[in-house]
Amino acid sequence: MNLTFLHKNTYLHEQNKYASCIRPLKINFVRRKLKLFLLSLIIFLPLAVSAQEKPESSSKIMDEAYSLAAKEGKNVMVVFHASWCGWCKKFDASVKDSTCKPFFDKSFVIVHLDILENGDKKSLENPGAKALYDKYMGATGGGVPYFLIFDKKGNLIADSKVKPEGSDKPAENIGCPSSIDEVAAFIQILKKSSKISNSEITAVTERFKKNSIKAVTAPVKKQ
Repeated sequence: MNLTFLHKNTYLHEQNKYASCIRPLKINFVRRKLKLFLLSLIIFLPLAVSAQEKPESSSKIMDEAYSLAAKEGKNVMVVFHASWCGWCKKFDASVKDSTCKPFFDKSFVIVHLDILENGDKKSLENPGAKALYDKYMGATGGGVPYFLIFDKKGNLIADSKVKPEGSDKPAENIGCPSSIDEVAAFIQILKKSSKISNSEITAVTERFKKNSIKAVTAPVKKQ
């Protein structure tokens, strides 16, 4: 019998036995590492996402707005809104319209504060925003959109509450101006809080009048 061959086979057999014992240990080690990694993701990833998505506080937003307004020589327009609010979207669309945007950009630092959300949307609200809203809106309420205009030092210049001329009723929030009277009142607010030219008055007036329900639902005349 070839002893060298026998020894070689014995050696290979022992190696295979050793490998067969070690392999499960390595697999188990890798599995444990993987479980720990997945567990850490389950625990820490939601916390990281929550920290990233948490809205900024109203005080921080306002401080940054005042700082920028002082730097650029503008006033601050604060718009209270909510994700479900269709009129809020109309207000923003009107302000950002190409016919109005140059005026609003040169006149105001515009910031938005989220309030009055429902259910799982509550997390969208800016901390402290509702308290600021209540401070200026008062007990009567008035919904959203609601806007305030401050100078660069934080002094209130105007808001979107308007008291009908000759009426004993308290001032009401006009929200997103759309009717002729609301748009006219909005123009007076802008005159009080900015330098607005006649051409800019015309542009803002015509754009916001398009928000009127009548303007939206008016039938198209056949040619």
